[in-house]
Amino acid sequence: MSKIALITGGNRGLGRATALALIEDGVEVIYTYRDDPGEKIDAVALKLTVGDLDSYAGFVEELRGVLRDRFGRDDFDFLVNNAGVGKAGRVADFSVEDFDELVNVHFRGVFFLTQKLLPVIADGGRIINLSTGLARFTGEGIYAAYGSVKGAIEVFTRYLAKELGPRQISVNVVAPGPTGTDFGGGALRDNAQVREHLSGVIAFGRVGEPEDIAGVMVAMLADNTKWITGQRIEASGGMLL
Repeated sequence: MSKIALITGGNRGLGRATALALIEDGVEVIYTYRDDPGEKIDAVALKLTVGDLDSYAGFVEELRGVLRDRFGRDDFDFLVNNAGVGKAGRVADFSVEDFDELVNVHFRGVFFLTQKLLPVIADGGRIINLSTGLARFTGEGIYAAYGSVKGAIEVFTRYLAKELGPRQISVNVVAPGPTGTDFGGGALRDNAQVREHLSGVIAFGRVGEPEDIAGVMVAMLADNTKWITGQRIEASGGMLL
C-alpha cells in the first residue's frame, strides 16, 4: 500500500517541488492551496487558507472523504506543514497587521491545523514542520518577526515529538536556507545581485534550489530515517558556518 502525504501550500515553491519529488518516490500526494492550485500534477488539490482556523473542521471532513473515496483509507501517513507567507521589515517599522498574519499562518495555523489532523494521521507516521535558517542566523536584520515565529515552530516541534512518541509518529523540522523560489517576491530566484551576495556566505557557493530542499524532505520521510524525531535539519548548503 502506498504512503499518503498531505502538503500544505503544495501549489508552488518548496511545497510543489516536494510534492513532485514524493510522487516520483511512489508516494500519493494531497496538497492544499489558497487561491490557485497551480499546474496540474498527479495529486489531489484541496483549497485551504491555513490562517483561517474556522475552516479547519470542514477541511478535515473533506480530507476524510478524499481518503475514503480515492484511497480506501481513513488516515494518511505524512504531514508537511509547508504553507507560508513572506513578510519582512525592521522591528521599528513592523505593523501589527503583518505580525498577526505571520503568526496566524506560520505558528497559530500550524499548531491548530496539526491538532485537528492528529486523529487522521496514522500511527507510525511523520510530521515535518518548515522553519528557516533565519531562526539560527540573523540575516540583514529585517526578519525579526519571521525568524521569531519560525523559532516558535522549532520549540513546538520538540514538544509535539515527545507527545506523539507513544504513537511512533516522528516530528521534525526542516529549515531551508536561501532558496530560489517566488517566496517573498522572488528575489532569491530572480535577483542576480542578491544571489551572488548570499552565495559568498554559503559553503557550497550558491543559493539553494527547490529541488535541493525537496530531496531533504523525501529523505526525512523515508523508511530508514524513522528513528529521527524532535530534530532540526538545516538545509542551507552550509550558510554562515
